[in-house]
Amino acid sequence: MSDVEKVHCLIIGSGPAGYTAAIYASRANLKPVLYQGLQPGGQLTITTEVENYPGYPHGIMGPQMMVDFEQQAQRMGADIRWGMATKIDFSKRPYRVEIDEEKWIEADAVVIATGASAQWLGLESEQRLNGHGVSACAVCDGFFFKGQEVAIVGAGDTACEEALYLSKLCSNVHMLIRRGEMRASKVMQARVLATPNIKVYWNTETVEVMGDHKVDALKVRNNQTNEETIIPLKAFFVAIGHKPNSDMFKGILDMDEQGYLITQPDSSKTNIEGVFACGDVQDKIYRQAVTAAGSGCMAALDAERYLGALEHAALAEHSA
Repeated sequence: MSDVEKVHCLIIGSGPAGYTAAIYASRANLKPVLYQGLQPGGQLTITTEVENYPGYPHGIMGPQMMVDFEQQAQRMGADIRWGMATKIDFSKRPYRVEIDEEKWIEADAVVIATGASAQWLGLESEQRLNGHGVSACAVCDGFFFKGQEVAIVGAGDTACEEALYLSKLCSNVHMLIRRGEMRASKVMQARVLATPNIKVYWNTETVEVMGDHKVDALKVRNNQTNEETIIPLKAFFVAIGHKPNSDMFKGILDMDEQGYLITQPDSSKTNIEGVFACGDVQDKIYRQAVTAAGSGCMAALDAERYLGALEHAALAEHSA
């Protein structure tokens, strides 16, 4: 095994949760080391303008906002590094985390902020126009399409919630359902079907998002008749789910059936003492930058208290 580096507080992940945890941990003199992961800055680096984060009265581009977070964490003294956690050993303290399959870090406390990834349909046009009218977050980006025609694909409660949210802002919402029924709860389905400006397309697949530099239309196909239709619109929202980036912790940390890490009520504590989780890897309800940042603050404060109690116990043992 290669050399092992020892750190006091290790943070895995670098979205609003990870960077906020680094800011608070640095100010508490925990000397945090943060590894940025596969997508430094997280999901905000693939969004365009963010208008709903407090403190930016004129809005800010998502990637720039993450640069601001990173610079603030560095100014506080956080050691921010490129690299991705590839393996963990939480069987005993200090906890061990492998980075890039080559180096092991030992840490007294670990903050997990690995986030979640939106699930996509897998269309070339969807990825090409991502951030230019294609979005996986109606609450984040719906505002930009006020009074315009939009579409949303998805059949669960989240898709229904987002369709209803969009219906309050947009002239018409075209909701695409791949099967002849929704997965959503009956009450959410009833609300959608009762909303006059939501048009539901059953048994409908998305063929292509059309447009050169921004979304102009959507080509869809009825998968029973094979008939193709072009719907002129300005935005396409994908609401087919998010996947928490938690595979590495399977069988070690408690998680729900979707893979979201379970934290104790009113805390960031996982089932392993000294391991904390924050942001979208444990939040499947709100999934906003501001809530992720808030939970990053909680994780750093929880880590500070945990490490303080450890030091206090060690001192007491030493003096005894």
